[in-house]
Amino acid sequence: MEDRKKDHIDLALASQTMVNNMDNRFYYEPMLSAHPTSIPETRFGTKTLRIPLWVSSMTGGTKMAGIINQNLARACNEFGMGMGLGSCRMILDDDTYLPDFDMRNIIGDHLPLYANLGINQLENLIRDKAVDKLDRLVEKLRADGLIIHVNPFQEWFQPEGDRLQHAPIDSVEALLEQVKFPVIVKEVGQGMGIESLRVLLRLPLAAIEFAAFGGTNFAKVEMLRNPNQPRELFEPLSLVGHDALQMVIMVNNIMQDTEVRCRQLIISGGIRSFLDGYYLLNRSNMPAIYGQASAFLKHAKDDYKTLQQYIAHQVSGLQMAYAYLRVRE
Repeated sequence: MEDRKKDHIDLALASQTMVNNMDNRFYYEPMLSAHPTSIPETRFGTKTLRIPLWVSSMTGGTKMAGIINQNLARACNEFGMGMGLGSCRMILDDDTYLPDFDMRNIIGDHLPLYANLGINQLENLIRDKAVDKLDRLVEKLRADGLIIHVNPFQEWFQPEGDRLQHAPIDSVEALLEQVKFPVIVKEVGQGMGIESLRVLLRLPLAAIEFAAFGGTNFAKVEMLRNPNQPRELFEPLSLVGHDALQMVIMVNNIMQDTEVRCRQLIISGGIRSFLDGYYLLNRSNMPAIYGQASAFLKHAKDDYKTLQQYIAHQVSGLQMAYAYLRVRE
């Protein structure tokens, strides 16, 4: 006790806070709860998450993908999270790298695991009348369903990029007519505007994932990869988008005047901490979980303990938030 009191004296001046640094998103209510030991469980489709956190799709066909996916799947199993795989394009027709994506035995049968494919590949499969390949992809991964990532800006800037021949909504609607497994649609770092959200919310999707502006911006990634791109002309496009809070508000407004068939949101893009996630979940009128990509990737590249500690700290922070914080409107 004496040592603790000495620490308090020594650190008091170093611990001064300024009012202009205060987080004004919350009411702090210290009278209403004991110290927490758990977080409310969340339903996602037919399965239950112990924490409302999603591993957003990231790395696909790289040498490190297998190790990263194994670490992430192991963490999902330990903490009770859901997971979206990176682009599965390379195993659509060839099983050489299937072990790098086959995570069902690690994550377990009780948690959601989704395959992932780009909108351009979907468009091509529909054109070639080969959508049955997606049934086989989902089946061999023992996935719960498929994420379609929509990335017109990224493809436009990418030196090897494909060109869309149809509006993505047309391809998504065609997919839903031909498959029985659940489908999620996501962006890749710009987010989506109100009319794109409106047409998606009318569809029977398992979820919409925001991948909002504020996190990794793949349009900018591709611009940096391409030294021949006239950056001074096109860079303004990479700065266009919608952040996660804007998208939550848009969805809330759409729900007031539109018949919504989509079941859930994955709020991702620019979420730096558990407090960002907790705040956005509580602002959403639709059932939601929050997702992270680059933060998980950063910790999953090393040994598993690094990732484990990072998630454990998020869980502890979320427990305190649920117990003592109420969101201001």
